[in-house]
Amino acid sequence: MNPLLLRSMLVTGLLIAVLNVIFAAVEYGFANLPAWFWLAQLLLLPAMLAPARLFPQAMHTRAYLSRAWLYGLGWAAPYTVYKLTSDALNPNFSVGASLMAVVITCLLFGLIFAALRKPQ
Repeated sequence: MNPLLLRSMLVTGLLIAVLNVIFAAVEYGFANLPAWFWLAQLLLLPAMLAPARLFPQAMHTRAYLSRAWLYGLGWAAPYTVYKLTSDALNPNFSVGASLMAVVITCLLFGLIFAALRKPQ
């Protein structure tokens, strides 16, 4: 794997984890964040590495819907970790609603990234 891509994926995972903690702390307070939430943020690192091969493949895919599908799949793992860990803090947490939001958001991410990042 390309070292620059690897470093970019790790930095992006760390940035997403930091933002998730900040947003959760603003809503619930740092003192109220449980230990499992802090530990779950570590899942963002492998979640970013798992789909790392999808993004370069998507960049070279000519067909728009195939490219959108690859980008959407690439964002599925990290966004699922981000969304489920922050939603699980809410006392009215619904797994079904959170997963539906993940699917819709990843579809939108895929369509947007595919439109912005056309093959070279």
